[in-house]
Amino acid sequence: MTETNTKSTAKDMRPGAVALPRGAVQSALGQAPKRVVGRPMPLVDGVDKATGRGKYSADLHFPDALVGRILRSPHAHARIKSIDVSAALALEGVRAVVTGEDSGVPFGVLPIARDEFALAREKVRYKGEEVAAVAAVDAWSAEQALERIRVEYEPLPAYDDPYAAMAEGAELIHAHRQRNVEREVDHEFGDVSAGFSASDVILQESFFTPEVTHAQMEPHAAVAIWEEYEGRLTVWCSTQVPYYVHLSLAATMGLDMSRIRVIKPMVGGAFGCKTEALSYELICGLLARKAKGTVKLVLSREEVFYAHRGRPATWTRLKIGVTRDGRLQAVEAEVVQRGGAYGGYGIVSILYAGALLSAIYDIPNVKYHAYRVLTNTPANGAMRGHGTVDVRFAFESLLDMLAARLEMSPIDLRVANLIQAPTMTLNDLLVNSYGYPECLEQVVDASGYRDKAGKLPFGKGVGLAGSHYVSGASKPVNRSNMPHAVVTMKLDTDGSITLFTGAADIGQGSSTVLVQIAAEVIGVSPGRFRIVSADSALTPKDNGSYSSRVTLYVGNAALQAAQGMRDLLFEAAARGLQVFPVDVELVDDEFRLIADPEKKLSFNEVVELALDYGGTLMTKGTYATPKITQGGRNYRGAGVGATPAFSYSAQVVEVDVDIRTGNVKVEKVTVAHDCGYAINPLAVEGQIEGSVWMGMGQGRQEETHYENGLPKAPNLLDYRFPTIMESPEIHTIIVESNESGGPFGAKEAGEGSLAGFLPAMANAIEDAIGVRITDLPLSPEKVYAAIQRARKAQAEAVPAAVASAQASGKIAR
Repeated sequence: MTETNTKSTAKDMRPGAVALPRGAVQSALGQAPKRVVGRPMPLVDGVDKATGRGKYSADLHFPDALVGRILRSPHAHARIKSIDVSAALALEGVRAVVTGEDSGVPFGVLPIARDEFALAREKVRYKGEEVAAVAAVDAWSAEQALERIRVEYEPLPAYDDPYAAMAEGAELIHAHRQRNVEREVDHEFGDVSAGFSASDVILQESFFTPEVTHAQMEPHAAVAIWEEYEGRLTVWCSTQVPYYVHLSLAATMGLDMSRIRVIKPMVGGAFGCKTEALSYELICGLLARKAKGTVKLVLSREEVFYAHRGRPATWTRLKIGVTRDGRLQAVEAEVVQRGGAYGGYGIVSILYAGALLSAIYDIPNVKYHAYRVLTNTPANGAMRGHGTVDVRFAFESLLDMLAARLEMSPIDLRVANLIQAPTMTLNDLLVNSYGYPECLEQVVDASGYRDKAGKLPFGKGVGLAGSHYVSGASKPVNRSNMPHAVVTMKLDTDGSITLFTGAADIGQGSSTVLVQIAAEVIGVSPGRFRIVSADSALTPKDNGSYSSRVTLYVGNAALQAAQGMRDLLFEAAARGLQVFPVDVELVDDEFRLIADPEKKLSFNEVVELALDYGGTLMTKGTYATPKITQGGRNYRGAGVGATPAFSYSAQVVEVDVDIRTGNVKVEKVTVAHDCGYAINPLAVEGQIEGSVWMGMGQGRQEETHYENGLPKAPNLLDYRFPTIMESPEIHTIIVESNESGGPFGAKEAGEGSLAGFLPAMANAIEDAIGVRITDLPLSPEKVYAAIQRARKAQAEAVPAAVASAQASGKIAR
């Protein structure tokens, strides 16, 4: 159940503002009343989804499509001594078999970590890794063919524990990664030793957050068509990053990019699991080329768990020093992430975890030492809230522990350390718009936090936490001087405007936002627009939908393209009315003279004038991040964490703990999110609620266990995540801090509220029963075990206290 959301404009507590480019039209529109942006609008693909009319990758039907199936490794770590596919090829109905010999070029989303092959070569590094694949006329033939493939393995020591993987003498998973360390990070900003020396209270605690996965509804699926005579490949696949898939197909198949077309159909959930090219997409292309036809490859739910790319298990040791008045003096974090068998986004994940210790509170001294470790488990990746969630759980939990030691309110401790924005952090991250103070104020007031904290009956508690996230990465994965985002628009004789974008709408409503921005700028209704997205043959290149970049990056490009279209139309209207463009206004699809509204032209009449002599109108908009947002200090990893804008969130979670069973019921969540400006409040509210829900899943019950290298719950029945039966009341509050670099002031809305739920729930449990739990998930088993430990410690403490008092003579023996 969700309460109606509230909108709040952040109070301007800043002495000034960083002058980031906003585009001519934003300056011109200023604070003029908005007709389209800022208003709730149903998603442009909502009817297709609600009626089942929309087509996902697995829904695509090609009568001549062969069925693809993948043979996977039964070993977590082994050398491949031989593969014999002759019996499979001899089976009637089998049209193609591919192995690692068919693709010798490695791929990976990061240019410095391309360590993965479409199919394993020489070694397998986790159970379930792709070894061979077949294409056959039907599923039965394909599965029979897999059983006929003979693979000889030489098993090797395998590790699912990162500390064992790093131990002296451990078998190397990749020969070029010593000690099985994908990346070691050692950063210090300021003087941490001096900071701790100046601290009156220092606390240190260790935290553990287990590996979790996305549990998206739509499984991975792809269709590939190889046109033999033309030497061309077309691939439909469920992805967040069509451009990266395009790059990886070209590399692994040895094709020029001009020979490949990548199309993203409707996507049924992603949350980060589709932010890099995956092996199945490349295998589908390889099979199609070898079979000289069409191949459809749909992964089973168990195979989706092997593809994974979830949030890594993380061990965090955190130390914080404060003065008596609660001012932070120093932070020191040691982090170990279990990355899985391949690099993926791992280097970025481990750098994000340290970089985003900053940019939410004013911290004068920070030290961060971390390891991203390779293990013989499926690779982890960029799950929602990428890199920040686990360390934020530790940080916000330790803040409450410090508040208790200082006998301060947790809210007062946080307020004491607010940033004075605009500013640059110690690690050179720009904080421009900063609505966190308003988020804290709003959730505290709306939830009645001050009246509840420490005052509710035993078993009931309330907890507070904050979080933040980037609005896109200022430096792209593949470094170049190309724009980060490009949008084109076309207007022709029918009077409709088609917006072309390479950005992938993955359910977050980005296509709707782009239409709203363009409609607002031009002055027409959203119904006049069609949108074509993520088809490499039609749409401009875009880096993809990840790190919450689309609203700010692609939105700015759409705004610029719309301004160009607006200029063309107003120039044509001015010619028709024989005045200057500034003398014309567009109202209800009519261009009319401001001084004499009776003199007017219809929209279609102006379109005809605009098309005279030149024909079809085309405009283009681009966006690249300003230099000031890219981080200027020269240290290894400086490019990670830099963003044009940070979003901010605060949450209050209310719980009811049953001490007999350890079960925790989340009764209510009050959440405020600073999104800069809510272009579509309906979508923003949905994104905030979705973030809370994913945080609740990780906080309450989700975890991935491995036994002998295999995930123990590789399905949506055994892998437990929240259902509607566990839904708390969620009260969402939209805070608008007006980000000067965003379209109409907008910035991130889809990830920043996730991380705050986990520590808020842990803080609420401590408030309810006086027990601090530092390991997730906060399941009944863990909560009950913590209660029992606390009771045992209390029972042991009483005799010790009595004995001490007797020894000192304070009480009689």
